[in-house]
Amino acid sequence: MAAEEERFRYAAPDPDGTPASLWALTPTARTDLVKFVVRPCVLPVVFVPGIMGSNLRSKSTGKSVWRLNATFGQPLGLLWSTAMKGPGERQQLLHPDRVEVDPDGDVPAVTSIGDKAAVRRRGWGSVGETSYKDFLVWLEVHLNQLNPNPALWRDFHQTEATIGPLPTPGAKPKLSPGVKMGLKGQPFGAELGFESLKTDDLLARARYHMPVHACGYNWLASNQLAAQELAKSIDGIIEQYDRDPFWCQQVLLVTHSMGGLVARACAGLPGMAVKIAGIVHGVMPAVGAAVAYRRCKVGMGDEDYAAGLVIGSDGQEVTAVFAQAPGALQLLPSKDYTARWMRVAQASQPALARPAADPYGEIYRRKDVWWGLVREEWLKPSGGAPISWTGFQKNVDKAEAFHDSIAGNYHGNSYVIYGVDPEQGSFEKVTWKLTQGLRPDDKPAPSAAEVTALSPTQVRHDGSATMYVGGRTEFIASPFGFGSTVYETSYWELHCEKQDGSGDGTVPASSGRAPRLQGAVKQQFAMTGFGHEPAYKNAEVQRATLYAITRIAATAKKP
Repeated sequence: MAAEEERFRYAAPDPDGTPASLWALTPTARTDLVKFVVRPCVLPVVFVPGIMGSNLRSKSTGKSVWRLNATFGQPLGLLWSTAMKGPGERQQLLHPDRVEVDPDGDVPAVTSIGDKAAVRRRGWGSVGETSYKDFLVWLEVHLNQLNPNPALWRDFHQTEATIGPLPTPGAKPKLSPGVKMGLKGQPFGAELGFESLKTDDLLARARYHMPVHACGYNWLASNQLAAQELAKSIDGIIEQYDRDPFWCQQVLLVTHSMGGLVARACAGLPGMAVKIAGIVHGVMPAVGAAVAYRRCKVGMGDEDYAAGLVIGSDGQEVTAVFAQAPGALQLLPSKDYTARWMRVAQASQPALARPAADPYGEIYRRKDVWWGLVREEWLKPSGGAPISWTGFQKNVDKAEAFHDSIAGNYHGNSYVIYGVDPEQGSFEKVTWKLTQGLRPDDKPAPSAAEVTALSPTQVRHDGSATMYVGGRTEFIASPFGFGSTVYETSYWELHCEKQDGSGDGTVPASSGRAPRLQGAVKQQFAMTGFGHEPAYKNAEVQRATLYAITRIAATAKKP
């Protein structure tokens, strides 16, 4: 028989903490040794998803209300169940007080973890299979299914020559200390002076078993509550592994989008920073995203038709959920976002630019002008569970308090990955372009300055990307006796412009790069070639994540 590769199997604690592993029986002709590897140190990796990335169910019925199971790679079940729901039905279903995390979403079979029940115990069923399954499997494989000898890890290559004695014939490869190691694609757009990994980092990571967990959360409720739940989950995971023969003192967090805000808030809770070895932030809206304001005004239908059917095609559908959800409001631009990001412009001349400093008072809490965040009547859709203006204001207060609590605050061992791709158009600003409409009469039209001061009732707006000042909807009957032509008359049309900057399609580059300017992060990678939701499916993003995880593991507490 030809020489066979060395075979090995990693131990992981079963539900009662006993080290165990599954192994399929092999033919009796195979007599080579299988090594059962028990790593006494455990550094769990906990994945925290973005907004809408956690599965939710009704508290009262237990029925799923938001589940991202994959059918032909897409959440077709969720699309089918939401596409025909209007603002009222959405408001009823997606209320933060009426839902909880649904842990029973579909999960993949991962042999090294065990059956699907074992995978589910890791929390994978609480996050969207469509968005995250491939990445979670990739992490599990690349962190735990490697040869126990880091000299044979295929992700890394030696980048400098070493001089030493010739190896003994048949001896296993061995890493020499202090040698630089590389990853394909590095330095990944590093902005803070890239430092190569060394063999010491790989050797340090090799001592850890790194089971991959996922922690879904109620993304409709405040991220502060999600942070508290994440802290409880971290304590439970550490307790699960911190027993003989395993020892665990910390976890390592990997976040996507809004999950980064949750993780930052969690790290700021009393006693939590020392329980977190480090955080890898992917496509985090560090200071918010202007697109959150835009979607509340005009929906998502003109950005992405299919996604709009799920998230909300127009402003009425989005507002019905958004205004009652503190978590969603916490994605709005904070005080640290670029000033004057909301504009009303005639041709190239801005007639209005807000906020000067305080978006909450200057935009979000205003109901006297059409460019305020929400129209009051949209808080009470037909068939919904209406909220009052006071209730909405309280949710804005929660958003402001949350933003203030995490402003400039990052775990001391943080790595950031964000998009700067000009092909992934993003909203740095939201611009309402003022153009002359088809005049309804010969009366003088209001000036551009006067238009900016109009109330919501003084403009016609159905939640689409265009508003009208004056005029009305006109109908011309067909000369053939059936159907009619519909058109709008107005003094002015207000068109909500499309993307104006680079980024990842959702988070603009300015918000993505904010951590480097705000706080002491270890490294920040400005990258291209991926969109916001599928960022972790990009091979280069995965390798940058692996780099950051290896650096964090090398500095984690040693039990």
